[in-house]
Amino acid sequence: MKLVKVDNSNKKYFIKFFEDRYLNNPLKRNSMSSLVKGLIYGKSIMCKSIDLDPLMIEEGGRVIMITILAFAHRMPDFIQIGFFEAIEDNPSAFQLILHRAREMAKGKGATKLSGSLNIHVNYGLGFLASDYDSNQGFGTPHNPKFYNTLFEGAGFETIDMVSFNRNMLDMKPIIKDRMRDRLKDRYIVRQVNFKELEKEAEIYTRINNEAFKNHPFYYPRVVEEDLELFKEFKYLLRPENLLFVEREGVPVGFMLWYPDFHSLMKPNETLGLKTVIKAKLDHNKMRTFKIVEIGVIPQEQNKGAIISLFDYCYICAKDKYDTFESGWVLINNQNSLALGERWADGIHKKYKAFIKDIGDESI
Repeated sequence: MKLVKVDNSNKKYFIKFFEDRYLNNPLKRNSMSSLVKGLIYGKSIMCKSIDLDPLMIEEGGRVIMITILAFAHRMPDFIQIGFFEAIEDNPSAFQLILHRAREMAKGKGATKLSGSLNIHVNYGLGFLASDYDSNQGFGTPHNPKFYNTLFEGAGFETIDMVSFNRNMLDMKPIIKDRMRDRLKDRYIVRQVNFKELEKEAEIYTRINNEAFKNHPFYYPRVVEEDLELFKEFKYLLRPENLLFVEREGVPVGFMLWYPDFHSLMKPNETLGLKTVIKAKLDHNKMRTFKIVEIGVIPQEQNKGAIISLFDYCYICAKDKYDTFESGWVLINNQNSLALGERWADGIHKKYKAFIKDIGDESI
């Protein structure tokens, strides 16, 4: 068994191993390989602010485990063990990755390792920790149970997360007309204007950085990174899928939601142009949508901005979808848990993220 650094001579094997975990699996869909390729080949704008160390573990002439170790310049305490994939529960192979991660941490002055964070929370956080036999929703992870046990067995602290779901067919309006009218005196919700994408990306980035500055896995974004994300993604989205809530003409919050595009993809397909075409022609075939992200600046939280966003989303989605699923919520985020318990049928799936303090460890 050996650890192999990924370079120009073997990048294709790394990509193939990653894609093989998702292609032709009836439960999974390949929607992340374009991001991985952008990082591996240095084409993503994020490569300007992160140091990457893609690794493969080989045994008997075959790849059995991969990851991308990442040091984000704006998250200097952490070395990320990101985009982790494996075909077997092999603690010895995992120890080779951990040893290299500790070496990288020592060289960068980092004191912690993270597991399941894929560069930034906008691109993925958490391993699936329940419902392993269910279909993978768009934008959510799907993995074997042993991914969690590998990190737990190596002494990582577990950060628990959950998602919620709701049957839309019997869902009543979020708020009554009288409250809606009262909220409109304070907040106005509008849809994104894709014709002014750069301006809208600036608003999205600003609100994100203010709303999530205390999140344990979040680090500040720059506009160019979010603009790259939206340029790749906007052809799948309708204006109603990114909502901004404004107070006195100033954006103070947003909600990102969209249909489950995986329902249009076949097991052997990769997210791409074919998915975009299907989303345009067969939009009504997608019966589930996901509320991915909600962010409100601290001074406007608990004042009705989030309710205004939920209400607008409900009006957009009713009669179009049968169910919705939330994005992951940290189990200790009481405000978000309360929203889920109030407007959802209950917990849908469980996820786990991992942190390990290595400040006092020797390599």
